[in-house]
Amino acid sequence: MIPFLKLIRIQNLLIVAATQYLMRFAIIRPILKISGFSLQMSEIDFFILVLSTVCLTAAGYVINDYFDTKTDLLNRPKEVVVGHSISRRSAMALHVVMSIIGVIGGLYISYRVGHIKFGFIFILVSGLLWFYSTNFKRQFLIGNLIVSILTGLVPLMVIVFEMPMLNQAYSDILIANNTNLYPIFYWILGFSFFAFITTLIREIIKDTEDFEGDSAFGRNTLPIVLGIFYTKIIISILSIISISAIIIIYFKFLEGSEITLIYLTVGQLLPFLFLIVKIIRAKSKIDYHYTSALLKIIMLTGVLYSLVAAYIFLYTF
Repeated sequence: MIPFLKLIRIQNLLIVAATQYLMRFAIIRPILKISGFSLQMSEIDFFILVLSTVCLTAAGYVINDYFDTKTDLLNRPKEVVVGHSISRRSAMALHVVMSIIGVIGGLYISYRVGHIKFGFIFILVSGLLWFYSTNFKRQFLIGNLIVSILTGLVPLMVIVFEMPMLNQAYSDILIANNTNLYPIFYWILGFSFFAFITTLIREIIKDTEDFEGDSAFGRNTLPIVLGIFYTKIIISILSIISISAIIIIYFKFLEGSEITLIYLTVGQLLPFLFLIVKIIRAKSKIDYHYTSALLKIIMLTGVLYSLVAAYIFLYTF
């Protein structure tokens, strides 16, 4: 059981599921409550949406490890599961089963919200994860961008599938009051952008950590093509962009919220500044692994800001 959980990255899957539930109950529902509205998607349907997302994510991890066995034996030999604890045939079967569950669940939930065309998102994601593992991962920056975009989709999917039902239920009220539900979309979009850019930074750091193995197998990752020095500069620039975005969002939309200022300073700004210092000074594989772990904490605290936002919505408005 432990090798299986390790293969599907159970801790990451729990974060994916938690992220979508937080978007639903800590962002969307409180904002709707302010206007006297309520969620329209049933809890069972939302669970299927989350399950589909989690299954496709797990399928992506499995197929990635399936095709990365040789490289991982060089980069992180103690973490290799496929071909050791789990056979390659079993891994491929697991990938197929989870992909099918993810796609079928996605098609079903698309039908339920009245937009069957949304189902192509799940088909596209499944295909991208396959080609990422077999081809795109070896290409300069393309693989990093694909993973980052797909991670950014995780929170966005929640509002994409909820919005049609909300518009249908409250269209008369929205038209009569000359208003819309865009503020909810913008909030979720902010979390999606954060997920995108932090994942991009982490993927580049991981490529730097895996420099030796990737170089041995002829991969064209950012550190291999541009070198470690320029890769550090890019990581620092992306981190500064993240810091700038947080500051701009605070002063434009959240100024006056003392709890937000404290949370973002302690949970985001200071850790990002520390990350930049650590990445500039990094020299060994252990150093890059440390910065990757630090960024994962930054990503987690970013998602958990939704709880702070929920508090503001419920007790300020």
